[in-house]
Amino acid sequence: MAALAATSACAGSGTAPNPGADRTASGYPQAQWVPADITNYTPADRPASHPVRMVIVHVTQETFPDTLMLFGRPGYRASAHYTVRSEDGYLAQCVREHDVAWHAGNVSYNWGSIGVEHEGRVDEPRWFTAALYERSAALTAAICHRYRIPVDRRHIIGHSEVPGADHIDPGPLWDWPRYMRLVAAAF
Repeated sequence: MAALAATSACAGSGTAPNPGADRTASGYPQAQWVPADITNYTPADRPASHPVRMVIVHVTQETFPDTLMLFGRPGYRASAHYTVRSEDGYLAQCVREHDVAWHAGNVSYNWGSIGVEHEGRVDEPRWFTAALYERSAALTAAICHRYRIPVDRRHIIGHSEVPGADHIDPGPLWDWPRYMRLVAAAF
C-alpha cells in the first residue's frame, strides 16, 4: 500500500512522492526511494558476491505510476533498480543496487547488472523525451563510474540483447547513438 501511495504522488508535478520515504536507501541521491516488494527481487550482497558489470536498458510498456505499483505488488515477480519518468526524467529507485532486481529474464544477467526501466512504449516515440534520455544517461554514467563499467555497447545493453530474452525493449526507436553520447558526456 505504501508503494501505491508513493506512485500516486509520483504521477504529479515532480515533487517527492513520499516525504516519509527512506531517501538514504537510494544508491543515487537524485532518485526517490519507492521500494519494490521483497517477493519481486533477491536480497544480496553485491558487488562482494557478484560483480556488477553492466547496465541493462528497458522500456516499461506501462506508465511510471503503474510500473511502480506493479513492482510494489507482492508476487509480481519482476522489478528494476531504477525507473525513469518520461515527461521530466524523474527517477525512482525500487531495488537497492546491492540487491538483485528481476529485470533481465536471465539469472546470471540479473546478478551481474543494474536494471534501468524507462516509462513508455517501444512503438511510441513520444515517450523518449530529452529529459528521459538526459536523466537516464546521468544515472547510467554514475553507475558505470561507481562499478568501473566501461561506457560502451558491450556493457550498456538493451533488454532485447540479453541471451534468451523474449522482449524487444528498448526497441527500434530507442536512440542508442544519442544515449551513448549522453552517457559518455556525463561520465
